[in-house]
This record gives sequence, structure tokens and C-alpha cells, in this order.
Amino acid sequence: MLKKLIGVGLVSTALVLSACGNEEVEPDKDVQTVSAEEATVEVIPAHKDLNQEPVPLEINREGSDVFVRMTSQITDIEIDKDNNYKAWTFNGEAPGPVVVVEEGDTIHFTLDNMDPSIPHSMDFHAVHAAPDKAFADVAPNEEGTFVYKASSPGVFMYHCGTDPVLSHIANGMHGVIIVTPQDGYPTDDEVDREFVIVQNEWYKYNDLNDMTNEEPSQVVFSAKALHEGQVNTNGTVGALIDEPLEAKVGEKIRFYINNVGPNEVSSFHVIGTVFDDVYIDGHPANHMEGMQTVGLPASGGAVVEFTVKEAGTYKFVTHQFNHVQKGAAGKLVVTE
Repeated sequence: MLKKLIGVGLVSTALVLSACGNEEVEPDKDVQTVSAEEATVEVIPAHKDLNQEPVPLEINREGSDVFVRMTSQITDIEIDKDNNYKAWTFNGEAPGPVVVVEEGDTIHFTLDNMDPSIPHSMDFHAVHAAPDKAFADVAPNEEGTFVYKASSPGVFMYHCGTDPVLSHIANGMHGVIIVTPQDGYPTDDEVDREFVIVQNEWYKYNDLNDMTNEEPSQVVFSAKALHEGQVNTNGTVGALIDEPLEAKVGEKIRFYINNVGPNEVSSFHVIGTVFDDVYIDGHPANHMEGMQTVGLPASGGAVVEFTVKEAGTYKFVTHQFNHVQKGAAGKLVVTE
């Protein structure tokens, strides 16, 4: 499992949502979405005409030393149909690319800050490190390299930790790092397919007051590709409705899920099935069985596994359905 990563995939999609059943649910007409052009807070002058092309993740292994190179950059992301957001990103994706390492690895991380205007940083939830040193700011047009050990397995959030942290996360600087257990999961031999699912929120463009005090205008799911040929999307409304995940009848599916927030709780649920096995925060010791819904606080992760026993469309949602109305839904299409 988790042996090959692929590059960037950008998906532009429309909104089609579902409740716990087969009827389609139209989005609430009163829900307001806000593009960068409509925001009351103006774009930082140095960002105004900047739209940096996505840069593939660089990750190389030498024994237990893993060398990870990422960018911080400004890239336009279509978060809803005809609604572009001048996102602050890692590698031009929001959420950023999934990073996979193994328990016990030493991570040599380099951040290339391609933003010409403001500093950025990296906070990996998967490591033990002094934040003022290991998560330090990298100045505009500079690089910084940091070294830390991945000593705990799980599904962790990463994000920019530069003040104000809320602005950096909510503007798009978030993602998932998976630390695979040294001895694997007890169910590894049973799993047929695996996917990474991320939930995040969008607010008015770069508006710290809105991010602090108001409700999100969009709540969305994305998939970050683990293997060649898998769906890889940004946090775009309807991305995993228009380009669903796929599986076969009888297969056991594993989702590595993370709610990167920055503010809302997720109640993750797959309609039409029960989770056979759940590992809270992705740690093998946190094993639960027979769960219907998994609660994910902001930054919380999990491994959830379920078996699809019949052909059909299995929709996954947060069971906070006001957020489904804002985009938090995807599909797993199961065929014979």
C-alpha cells in the first residue's frame, strides 16, 4: 500500500449534492459564495496578477532519510463554478499534495517560498519538534530546510504556521501527511483500494474577520492521489461528484481522511455502509469497529475501512448537512 505518488490534477466541477437517500438535493439558494473579485479585502498588490503554475511534489528516499521539497506559492483555484480564488498554496494545490513517509523516517524538508510578498512556513502535525526552530518562517523568494523524525504513525494535517495562522490555512495552505505504521495495520491484507479524502472550508477572500467570526461560504471534499491514475482534485465544490471514485462489488475500501478545517468539525459518513474498521488519527492502537460516523475535529484524521457489498453509488458526506448544502459531498461508484 501507499507505494507511489503522482503529480498534480486540477478539476473544475459543478455542484450536485445528496442527502441520506437517492434523491438529489439542490444547493440552498440563499448560500452566498464569494470570489476573490467580490471580496471586501483587496488582493495583496504583489499577488494581484500572480498565478503561479502548480509544481510537482519532490520526494526522494535514501534508506530511512526522506527528502521532501515543496513550494509555497500563489495559484488561482476554482473553488466553485466560475468562482476563482487567488489561493495561498503548497505546490499550487489546495489542499496541497499528500506526503507519505514511514514510521521512523527522518524527514529532510525544504520549503521554497515562491511568494514574492510574505513569509510562509510548514507545521507538520506528524513530528516532535520545537516550533520556533523547526516550523520557522521562510522569507519571500527564499528557501529553508528543516529536519525532524516521523516517530508516530497516523494521518496528520500539515499547514502554514505563519501568523496569522488562520489567514494562511483558510487561504489554502493545508494538506495531509501520512506516516505509515512500521508493522502496518491489522487489516492491510484485506484492503483492495485506498484513497485520501480531505475536507476543508472557504471564506471570503483573505478576510480575517470573516474567517474568524462568520460561517464558511463553501465546505468541500477533495481527493489527493496515492497511486497513478487516481483522481486528484482541489477543494472545489462538487469535484468528487463530477469525477467520482470507483470500486468493485465485494472490495474493502480504505479512506485516509483528514479535516483540515480550519474551523469546522466534520462528521464523516458513507451512505449505505458501516465502517468495519476505524483507526482514529490513523494510529493502529486506536482501533474501533462497526462505526456509522467518525467525528473529526479541525485537524483530526482517521483511517476508515468498509466493504461495498452491492453495485451502486455510495455517497460520502459530513453528516452536518448544512455543510453538505455548501459542497461537502462525494461519490464512490461501485460496479460488478
